[in-house]
Amino acid sequence: MDQIKLGDVTVTRVREYYGSVEMTPETFFPESPEHAWKNGPDWLTPHFLDSGTNIVNSAIQTWLLRSEGKTILVDTGVGNHKERPYSPVWSHLRTDFLGNLSRAGVEPEDVDIVINTHLHVDHVGWNTYLDDRTWVPTFPNATYLMPKDDFDFWNPENGHTPLLGRGNQNVFADSVAPVHAAGLTLLWENSHRIDANLRLDLAPGHTPGSSVLTLGSGSDRAVFVGDMLHNPVQILHPDANSCFCEDPAGAAATRRRVLGWAADNNALVIPAHFGGHGAAEVTRHGDTFDIKGWAPFTPYSAQR
Repeated sequence: MDQIKLGDVTVTRVREYYGSVEMTPETFFPESPEHAWKNGPDWLTPHFLDSGTNIVNSAIQTWLLRSEGKTILVDTGVGNHKERPYSPVWSHLRTDFLGNLSRAGVEPEDVDIVINTHLHVDHVGWNTYLDDRTWVPTFPNATYLMPKDDFDFWNPENGHTPLLGRGNQNVFADSVAPVHAAGLTLLWENSHRIDANLRLDLAPGHTPGSSVLTLGSGSDRAVFVGDMLHNPVQILHPDANSCFCEDPAGAAATRRRVLGWAADNNALVIPAHFGGHGAAEVTRHGDTFDIKGWAPFTPYSAQR
């Protein structure tokens, strides 16, 4: 199954990439305890860790929502043909993402709203595509919702020095600036109500403008958390940040806060990068959390 219904909102999983990110757990999650991986739960392999190579597996995907007559994309992955000198896994990809989106019933012209939960390399790539030698908006009729804090942080004109700035080289120029120049962006602050079912809120830490999208429709609840979680081990060990967090203390505090809300409100937690079943329900477990159940999305096979 690649689609579920939450209240009046349809959620479809659209794949770009699934497989190795060429990092061990020790590199990707340097604050995580060793036993979390070596003696981890049964669900850890093969979907989230290749036990043979000790390399983390991850998904790059877009969440396609249909809500109140609108077609909405949550994060747009890596994109094709992008020059990524410090992210070789994502450099010059040639995936069939737009074909996968079409098979889900959506052409680029159909998209009404694009949500970038933050402006990292693997969340904004399909904002644009290469037309001859020019980067142009992929979704010409969409409003691109971007957190202003991240827009300002990553904008080279502002002279910030990000902790991991080298890994995001070229991203603003080829995947953010073109849609802004085309007048398609809405730079929101603090929170933004999309419709009666969907609301964006800042959830800083991973980046200054990282955000979460909360879904509430009927009795169903869900929260799309972007990179607040890269791997379900972080549910069990919520203080374990990824190596990509600009503000590690802030990221851990945000993770605990959002997971607590999800546990207390029986909300499905939907990260950007989970392989396997893609999303999970969580429960409190002392001062940490556990996985109560998985979403019914069909697991990916490990290939591009």
